[in-house]
Amino acid sequence: MYTLLITAPQLQALQAQGTPCAVLDCSFDLMKPELAEGFFATERIAGALPAHLDKDLSNHSPGQAVNGGRHPLPQREAVAQWLGSLGIHNGMQIVVYDRHKSAYCGRLWWMLKWLGHDAVAVLDGGLQAWKDAQGALDSGAAPTPQPAPFDLKTPLRQLLLTEAVAQNLGRPQQTIVDARAAARYRGDMEPLDPVAGHIPGALNRPFTDNFTEDGRFKSPERLKAEWTDVLAGRPAHSVVHHCGSGVTAVPNVLAMELAGLGPTALYAGSWSEWCRTPGLPCAKG
Repeated sequence: MYTLLITAPQLQALQAQGTPCAVLDCSFDLMKPELAEGFFATERIAGALPAHLDKDLSNHSPGQAVNGGRHPLPQREAVAQWLGSLGIHNGMQIVVYDRHKSAYCGRLWWMLKWLGHDAVAVLDGGLQAWKDAQGALDSGAAPTPQPAPFDLKTPLRQLLLTEAVAQNLGRPQQTIVDARAAARYRGDMEPLDPVAGHIPGALNRPFTDNFTEDGRFKSPERLKAEWTDVLAGRPAHSVVHHCGSGVTAVPNVLAMELAGLGPTALYAGSWSEWCRTPGLPCAKG
């Protein structure tokens, strides 16, 4: 069972052995969401199923979303129903990937942990790593799956909502880590949300810092050293991750686990919900 990362050769070996696997393509572009279907249709891992950030991994309907912000989480029951409609069941090893340094597939990795499914891993290096390993590719329309039951279990990762984060703001038991680029964290610019800046007291660790130039995660030893520097003596278990909308924070969650410092909590509403909530403080610099 792979629970954090899986390499392209490891996935190929599982498939050759006949291990029940489901591979999901989470490729997306926050600035150009309309490109997602084209990514999938043009080139993907053979047999992969589509997982669209806006349509499948978020729910914007009032009363059906778990939290606020730009990419609200769907209810756990809705996610389980969607997975079942794809033919995915609890006995499968699930592998998620994208083509953007795991910026988007981590969302589904975390959601599956939240549903209680531990056998889910991110394909290290994404689609390019698969191509480098001469993995089989496909294109065109998605296959028509045979539905299967997907049962909910006890969550394996902690979700925090705005109220809980606000209640512990400034307290030593909570260390907020912002995964956005430094310029957005400082409030120098803000391309997506109505207010620029960050949650007061938050540390900044851009999610891109976890990767090597080829889009693979850095070694556990290097990640541990870097995260130890970021935390500067703060306890790892106190960390609450966030970003703009709860998506690119997940590579930070995963990186801490690879470094042996996790699991840690996710504030899925993130800056996009925080800065829209009346009365909550915002900082710059």
